Amino acid sequence: MLKASKLTLAVLINAALISTVYASEQSEAKGFVEDAEGSVLFRTGFVDRDKKHGKADTRSTAQSAIFDLDSGYTQGVVGFGVGIVGDGSFKIGDNNHAGNNMIPLHNNGQKDEKGRVDAYDHWARGGANVKARISNTDVRYGTQILDLPVLASNTGRMVPEYFEGVLATSREINGLELTAGKFTKNQMSDQIRTDADANGKGLDRAIVWGAKYKFDDQLNASYFGLDSKNKLERHYVNVNFKQPLANDSSLTLDFSGYHTKFDKNAVTYSATGEVAPDYGTTGVAGVEKTNNIWAVSGSYNTGAHNLMLAYQQNTGNVGYDYGQNADGFQSVYLPNSYLSDFIGNHEKSVQAQYSLDLGKLGVPGLNWTTAYVYGWDINVAGTADEGKEQEFFNQVKYTVQSGFAKDASLRLRNSIYRANDAYENTYIGDTNEWRIFLDIPVKFF
Repeated sequence: MLKASKLTLAVLINAALISTVYASEQSEAKGFVEDAEGSVLFRTGFVDRDKKHGKADTRSTAQSAIFDLDSGYTQGVVGFGVGIVGDGSFKIGDNNHAGNNMIPLHNNGQKDEKGRVDAYDHWARGGANVKARISNTDVRYGTQILDLPVLASNTGRMVPEYFEGVLATSREINGLELTAGKFTKNQMSDQIRTDADANGKGLDRAIVWGAKYKFDDQLNASYFGLDSKNKLERHYVNVNFKQPLANDSSLTLDFSGYHTKFDKNAVTYSATGEVAPDYGTTGVAGVEKTNNIWAVSGSYNTGAHNLMLAYQQNTGNVGYDYGQNADGFQSVYLPNSYLSDFIGNHEKSVQAQYSLDLGKLGVPGLNWTTAYVYGWDINVAGTADEGKEQEFFNQVKYTVQSGFAKDASLRLRNSIYRANDAYENTYIGDTNEWRIFLDIPVKFF
């Protein structure tokens, strides 16, 4: 497998060879200051998980300011620039039952005799990065928020997950985007320090690579890979086809899938078959495990209405188990993903989803999505009984369309999750969840 440095070099050589053939983004650079962008997102967040069967509830409320400052590129054959990402937050209320990866906790989240945790009162995180661009190829080094199917930053909590390393992206060929990178540190949303996980889930070295190609306005395909040292190797593929229909309607067909080989030192929570004697304590299987998960979906859109049906399936001797090894807590680009991701060992699941855009019915900015997902045939370690789970999901989001509060949004999300007795104590457990997020973006320049 090529090292990240060699992949980056290959991308830059490719850029130099063909930059005279295709339009150059760098040739249109206006300058370090002229193309600069800066914004802050003020977020008020609340997540409440009402656990059943006597299990402790978790509840978190906080306020954050998330900064993103990015210079333009200097002019010339090679352009240079810098960027800063970061956040500052404080808790609202005592948060004695905080959790859900929302707020950092003292003492590794240990509970006192009354079942309470000690949450940070306020905290701040972030970092800087530098960047260079030649033709249509840019390289960025430093602290970054990633959006790759195999290494994606969690952005669904108060503040984003950060990765530290180098990422090169090339768009020299029309319709083709190439990606290569190497990352050596990770900072989850509720971590103060990078790689501060005491359970051995921190990132050592992750190499990523991939390609996306747009064949035409209807057909897109992509492939991405990840090699995380002493943890896992993962591959992802996706094909998406959209067929326009009469009366401004469309039919979209999508296929996506992952193949993961977990190293014997990787952390998993759903392994079956041979495992180390201390697996129940450490989560480390002690032997290599593999997983294949794939999904197909079809969406019919007409006017304000969108209906999606999806089928998702796992094979192998472990569940998909993403996020256990600092491999991106949002690296699950699959349709059956809400509170549960329906990624249990050998699990099959089906989904029906309906979305309504009320903007097309006279209420601009208002959207509603409802979905039901059912999973079955889950292999549960320690029992021969079949695991099953189901989730009923609803989300309403309103985005202000104009005025001084333009682009501010309020999102209310609810999940009702249930598992059978065989699966109840293995994964999430019966839970009613509410998430409420108020986002107010402010653009500086």
